[in-house]
Amino acid sequence: MEIDDLNELPEWDDDKFLDDEHEEGEEWKPNPTRDVCKAMYEQWNQVMIGLKAGFDSLKEPGEDSLYPKDYIEEHKAILLADAYEVGAKIRSSEAGLYTIRMENAAIIRKNAQFIKISTNGFIEDDLMEEQYRLIIPNEIDKFWELFKQWVATFEKDDCEGGWGLF
Repeated sequence: MEIDDLNELPEWDDDKFLDDEHEEGEEWKPNPTRDVCKAMYEQWNQVMIGLKAGFDSLKEPGEDSLYPKDYIEEHKAILLADAYEVGAKIRSSEAGLYTIRMENAAIIRKNAQFIKISTNGFIEDDLMEEQYRLIIPNEIDKFWELFKQWVATFEKDDCEGGWGLF
């Protein structure tokens, strides 16, 4: 991995989330949801760095491997796509609607769990270096703590999603 590749996700830009019509002159007010969302996004970037480093350490599958090389490459691509989707869902949740936040939270939770569990498979099959057995799950656990704080800040609004789910 090159040093320039360490920051996987785009930088968080607070100004991007200001709604001129509703927030003009109110930028100074605390916004606990956005503050935790930003911290969560920055922590997810740490997960991405660990994940990419773990993938850079992948070895060729041996004769006794449960998975062929093509499967491993496809699985790696799926995990990276899910990881990037988490970053996108975190950022897009700041549209401010409860239903969007809840939908994004459900996708974020599913993807993060899948990544945490799936990387263990690479380690168990001796394809990824052992050190990532701790790094990736620990970074995801830090993310979970922020995720729980973030979801606790959601305020239900009058907008219905049409499906009656949230």
